[in-house]
This record gives sequence, structure tokens and C-alpha cells, in this order.
Amino acid sequence: MSFPRASTALNRFTVLDLTRVRAGPTCVRQLADWGANCIKIEMPEHMSEGEGMGGPREGSDFQNLHRNKRSITLNLKSPEGVAVLKRLAAKADVVVENYRPYVKKRLGIDYEALSAVNPRLVYASISGFGQDGPYATRPGFDQIAQGMGGLMSITGLPGQGPVRVGIPVADLCAGLFAAMGIMVALLEREKSGKGQAIDTSLLQAQLFMLDFQATRWLTGGEVPPQAGNNHPTSIPTGVFKTSDGYINIAAAGQHMWIRTCETLGVPEVAKRPEFATGKDRSKNRDEINAIIEKETLKNTSSYWVDALNKAGVPCGPIYSIDQAFADEQVKHLGIAKSVRTQNQKTITLVGQPVRLSRTPSEIVAPPPLLGEHTDEVLAEFGFGKDEIGKLHAEKVL
Repeated sequence: MSFPRASTALNRFTVLDLTRVRAGPTCVRQLADWGANCIKIEMPEHMSEGEGMGGPREGSDFQNLHRNKRSITLNLKSPEGVAVLKRLAAKADVVVENYRPYVKKRLGIDYEALSAVNPRLVYASISGFGQDGPYATRPGFDQIAQGMGGLMSITGLPGQGPVRVGIPVADLCAGLFAAMGIMVALLEREKSGKGQAIDTSLLQAQLFMLDFQATRWLTGGEVPPQAGNNHPTSIPTGVFKTSDGYINIAAAGQHMWIRTCETLGVPEVAKRPEFATGKDRSKNRDEINAIIEKETLKNTSSYWVDALNKAGVPCGPIYSIDQAFADEQVKHLGIAKSVRTQNQKTITLVGQPVRLSRTPSEIVAPPPLLGEHTDEVLAEFGFGKDEIGKLHAEKVL
């Protein structure tokens, strides 16, 4: 295969990507970025219904989601297309799909159908609400999951009303968890020799991501409220205005609280009895925040970031996105990666946030054109030239 691999880490695995929009493509992107042979299966152009929910193919969102993959077109609404998919699945390691549960059964491409031709197949399903249960047939969308998963009730300023998070966190996390599940299943397969079905949903992912906020309710019976920029349990932690902007300060714990007061030039505040313990500081949060901000307003953001970090108190600037990518540490980490497109244009995308010393991930191939690799991929799977030509003529491809 001439197609470049992003890493050698997963280059022994072949993944069939039946996903669209975000959660599913995020999952497959994880595998592609670590070198898996990821084949994006799309509807032929003559069956296109126009721009989908994933946005235009040339848009930055699509480009970032589908790098390091190949694309073939295949009409899965036809028996011939399903037959082609089964031949591909017979040699693949993984199938990832995010159809609603009844759709894949109707098409005849569900786990039972594909595992019958390849018992070693790992079949990953991502949905809005799960593969079964009272909401299984509902369409899923990130913001719906944010709301039903409780996140919007704890995001925003107290009394503001529900606020969505500025990224599609349910979509992204469902994709990441699905990729993790796939890797666990592949590891288990090395021992058992058998594949299996795995599934996750936007709702499950969002509930999991509540983390300590969820256990405040589950174990303590406390319903967390909106806390704005204040950390709900670690005090003082929040946003403070400076002479030229805003900073975050996270001064949890007794020693850090004392160092914060000393660095701000008000060491006597740490000795006040109403701020003596974490519980006391929580009770008097608003007063503490006012005292801190009175001092931070006396100097610049960069001054306080430097001074507080030197004192061992976590503190950082609050950036716009352009400022974030201009930061010297972000540049050093190299998470912004460039790649050349088919027309030799250079685009910059977001790379993987994990570094491996021997088998690093790179962005080596731009997002594919629709069906760009159809003939190449089918030939690799044993389809003859005449057979491929016939499939084109019958508009299966």
C-alpha cells in the first residue's frame, strides 16, 4: 500500500469507517493518527444529498476530522454494495459506525451480519443514547447530550440559566471513549482470538465527564449549582481581573493559600480566623475573591502569572484561541501540525496531544477527496479490475 501511515504503532490494523458528523469521525481519527489503515466509506456522489451536518468537505472542521484516512464510495442501500462491504469486513479488524440502531439492522450491516463473515471483527457503535432502552431510536446531538447529561446546569454564572460548553464535549468524548474501547477489544482479541461488539453514546460520555460533580450527587446527595468561574470545591480558584486583562489563580490547600496572600502582598489575610480553613474559605468565597482582585488590579497579567508561579501557586493567562496557539509552550509542544493538500496548499490542523518516543503520530496525509481511493482500496482487498469496472457501471461505487 502506497498510502503513507501516520505512525507505526497501529499499522497492522485495518479500520472501516462508516461514520459521519463528529463523534464517529473523532473515534476513527484517533486510530488513523496512530497509523491504522482507516478507510472512510461514503455514499457515491450521484447519491449525495448535499452538504451534510459535518459541514463542507473543504471546511476546516471536516479537514481536521478526516486527515490520515482514505475514502471510497459505496452504495450501502443496494444489495451489491452490502456484499462489497462484507468482503471488506472479512479482512478488516475494526468497523466503526454511528447509525441509529435500527438503520444498520435494516441495511444488513449490523454486528451479527458482519461478525458472521469475520468472527475476529471488533464492531464499534456510537449513538446518541445507546443501542437499546427507551431513547435508543432518538436522534442524538451534542447539545442535547450536554443538557440531558447535566453539564449545562453547572456551566455559567449562578442564576444565569443553562449554558452550553463552547466545544462539542459530548461528541468528542464519545469518540475518544469508543477509540479506547476498540483498543481494549483488540488487546483482548490477542488472547481470545475473538472480536466483539462495543458501544458508547453521547449521553454516557457526558455523564462520565461530570466526574466529581456527579459523585457529589451520587454519594453525597448534593445537587451541584452553577459556580461561574469559581471552582465549585477548591477555594480560592477562579478568574481575577488585572490591570490589563484577566488571569486564573488556583490556590487550593492551606500552604498555597498562604503563599498566595504573601505574593499578593497581604500576608495578614491568611491569618484571619474567618479564612482559617478550607471550609471557612468556602463560606466566605465572595469576600476572598474581592480581596484578591483588589490586589491583582494593581499590576499586569504577565506580572502576576510570573510572580505567582515563582511562588508555586498555579496561575495562568486567559487566552483567546489565537493567543493560545501563539504561546511559547504551545509552540514548543508542536500540537499544530501542517500538511500539504492534493492541490499543494498547506493547511494546519490540530495534532495528537500524546507523544510516544518510538512511534510518534504525525499528520502525513490530507483529508481525502470523495472516493479518491476507491479503486486502489478495492484492489488491495482482492477485487479484480473488471469487477471494479462493473461496480462503477452499476453505480454501486
